[in-house]
Amino acid sequence: MVRRVLYVSLGLAPITIAVHYLLHPGSTADFVLAAAALIPLAWLIGEATEHAADHTGPGIGGFLNATFGNAPELIIALFAISDRLFDVVRGSLIGSVVGNLLLVLGFSLAFGGRGTLDRRSAYVSLALVTLALVVFLPTAVPAFHGDPNRHGVAVASVFGSVVLLVVYVVVTRRALRRHRGLQEASETMPEVAGWSLTTSLAVLGVATALTAVIAEILVHSLENFATNAGLSDFFVAAVIVAIVGNAAEHGGAVVVAHRGRIRLAAEIALSSGAQVAVFLIPAVALLSWAIHPLALAFRPVELAGLAVAVAVPAALLSDGRSSTRRGLLLVAAYVVVAAAFYVAGDR
Repeated sequence: MVRRVLYVSLGLAPITIAVHYLLHPGSTADFVLAAAALIPLAWLIGEATEHAADHTGPGIGGFLNATFGNAPELIIALFAISDRLFDVVRGSLIGSVVGNLLLVLGFSLAFGGRGTLDRRSAYVSLALVTLALVVFLPTAVPAFHGDPNRHGVAVASVFGSVVLLVVYVVVTRRALRRHRGLQEASETMPEVAGWSLTTSLAVLGVATALTAVIAEILVHSLENFATNAGLSDFFVAAVIVAIVGNAAEHGGAVVVAHRGRIRLAAEIALSSGAQVAVFLIPAVALLSWAIHPLALAFRPVELAGLAVAVAVPAALLSDGRSSTRRGLLLVAAYVVVAAAFYVAGDR
């Protein structure tokens, strides 16, 4: 019954797009429709990822979900850069990393319960985020005072962005080779009775494209909503926009975890957080030069939130096991970081 409702509600996506571009309703209507449309799309991405993982294994399956799930964030960031909303871009990107490592992973463990995780893969992802944090410091510290968007800081951000992209390519190739080897070495390959790999990837592509359009509509309607709610632009970017941009990972990871595939769910959350930190952020910084140069001038509260997002999962996952209690602790840590973002307000 639930699956039937979700399949039917996929029609909300084209309805939302048609209403937005043809009828031009108010921001509230756009927000409600877009938020409702993202729920079945997130479920569909999780469904397609699980079918793809039947052919590729959990490691590559998590990588696929992270790749497709992060597409809306890239589009959101580029639209915000074109409007010179640099603090919104930086806040949403850092909020995305924090959300994946604390909120998405936390809900995944909470719904998945007891299980075992790929400890090595988890720590590789956390190490990549730690590296990103270190790389961000040289451009963030000079921007604590003065104009954070000045040209010199943007120029300095280019070197760090290139370093992170190179590291991402090297580590990703090694990780995919390792997961492929583990899959080939498995002596008990399950019978694949779901979608073909081609169908799974096609569904992922279409669902991600629709998610990107819907997420854009939702984000453009958030500003008036935030103003009416008395929220700062930074909080909206780091929490609300980040959650919207990660709707695919949120829904997909939780659905997969609830079905008992906690290993895949953890891969989705951790690899997505690492991918945002060492791929999406530097990619956005470099692509921004075609629009308006973006300086990676993160605020102290953003860097602190990123540090918490690495330290807490590293401590809780040290033995490679999951539990509902650990998931709830991760969610609680996210609430604390989100509260700090709320208190910090705008720059």
